[in-house]
Amino acid sequence: MDNELFERAPIPKAYFSLAMPVVLSMLVTLVYNLVDTYFIAHTGDTGMVAGVSLTAPVFTVMIALGDIFGLGGASVISRLFGQHRYADGKRLSVFCFYAAIATGLLIVVLGLVFRDPMLALLGATDDTWRHASAFYTLIIIGSPFIIVSMTPTNLLRSEGHAVQSMIGSVAGTAINVVLNPLFIHVFGWGAAGSAGATVIANILTDVYFVWFLLRRSEYLSIDPRLMIDRARHALAIAAAEVRDILAIGIPSAITNLTQSVGIVMMNLFLLPYGTDAVAAMGIALKIVMIAVLIFVGFAFGAQPLIGYNYGARNMRRLHGVMRFAYVFLCSFALVMTVVLSLADRMLMRFFIADETIVALGAGMLRIQLLSLVCVAIVMVTTCAFQSTGKALGAFLLSISRQGVMLALTLFVGSRVAGYDGVIAAQALADLLTAALAVVLFVTMLPELRTRTRR
Repeated sequence: MDNELFERAPIPKAYFSLAMPVVLSMLVTLVYNLVDTYFIAHTGDTGMVAGVSLTAPVFTVMIALGDIFGLGGASVISRLFGQHRYADGKRLSVFCFYAAIATGLLIVVLGLVFRDPMLALLGATDDTWRHASAFYTLIIIGSPFIIVSMTPTNLLRSEGHAVQSMIGSVAGTAINVVLNPLFIHVFGWGAAGSAGATVIANILTDVYFVWFLLRRSEYLSIDPRLMIDRARHALAIAAAEVRDILAIGIPSAITNLTQSVGIVMMNLFLLPYGTDAVAAMGIALKIVMIAVLIFVGFAFGAQPLIGYNYGARNMRRLHGVMRFAYVFLCSFALVMTVVLSLADRMLMRFFIADETIVALGAGMLRIQLLSLVCVAIVMVTTCAFQSTGKALGAFLLSISRQGVMLALTLFVGSRVAGYDGVIAAQALADLLTAALAVVLFVTMLPELRTRTRR
C-alpha cells in the first residue's frame, strides 16, 4: 500500500492519482452506453430497441446493489487503513466480496421466479415481450458477476490501486464493445446477444480482479477463512461492521436509483407538452450527464484519500483535500458550463437532425447547465459524507437532487410557471440540494474546523 500517496504526497498529485483513473473509467463507460445503443438501434427492429430500453433499468439496479458493498466497503476500509488496522480492512474486504456474491444469487432466484410480473411492471407488451424477456433473463442469470464486479473495482482504490481498478473496468467495457456487434449482428442473437456480451464482459472483469486480489494485493483478499473465528467457530464479522458498510453503501445505491426515478418524473411532467418536449429533454439530460459523470469520477475518485486521512485523524491534510476538491470541481463546472452552452445546438444535432427538437433541446440544455456548480458541490459533499462514515448526510443528499427536491420543484414549478417551471425544475432542485449540502457539511463535519493533526 502506498502510504506516501495518502499521507505525504502533494494534495493535487494524490488527488489526481486516485481520481483520474476513475474519470477515465466513467468516460469509457459513457462511450460504451452510446455504442451499445447504436448497435441495438442499427438492427432497425423497433420492438427490440423498445424491449431492451424497457429492461435496461434492471442493469442499473444491479450496479446499485454492487455499490452497497463496493462503495460502502471502500469507505469503511479506507478509514481502517488510515488507522493502520490493515488486518481488519482485509477481513472486511473478504466479507464484501462474498456478500456481493450472495446478493447476486438471491437476485437470480427472485428475478427468475418473478420474471413475468417484473416484465409487465417494466412495461413490456406483446410487441416487445420477446426481446425484453431475452435481455432480462440473461442479465438476471449473470447478476452475480455484474454485482461482484462493482466490489473490487471500488475496494482496490482504498489500497491505492486506482490504475489497476481502471484497467479492469476499461478492459470489461472494451470486451463488451467488441462482443456486442458480433453477437447482435453476426450471430443474430438480438437482445439476448446484447445481454450476453454484458455478462461475459463482467465475468472476464471478475476473473481479472480475482487474479489481482490473489497475486498483487497486500491488504485486500477473497480468502473466506479470514471471516471465520476459529476459536469460537463463528463468523469474525461483527454486526456493527456490517451496519457501517450498509449505512454508507445503501445511500450510494439510492443515488444511482434516483437518477432513473428523476428521468421518469421529468418525462411525466413534460408529457402534457408533447413528445417533442420529452425527446428534447431526454437528449439535453444525456448531454448534461456527460459532465455529471466526470464530476462523479473526480469527486468519488478521491474517496480513499478522504477516508484514509479521516481515519488517521489528520484533519490538516483532510481540510486541504476538501478545499482542493471544492475549488477544482467548481472551477471545472464553470468551464463546462461555458463550453457546453456555446456548443448547445451542435451537441443536440449530434443526436438528432430534427431542427424543432434541436431548438427546444438547446434552450433546455442551457437552463440545466446553469446549476452545474451546484452539482459539483453536491457531489463533493456526498463523497465527503460517504468517506467519513456520515451515513445520515449521505442518505439525505442521495434522496434529494433527483428525488425529493426534484419532485418538489416539478410539482411547484409546473403549477406556478407551467412549461417553464418544469424545464427549470432540475436546476432549482440542484440549487436547493447544494444549499442543503452546505448546511449538512457545516453541522456534520465540525472536525474540519480543527486543522491540526490529532
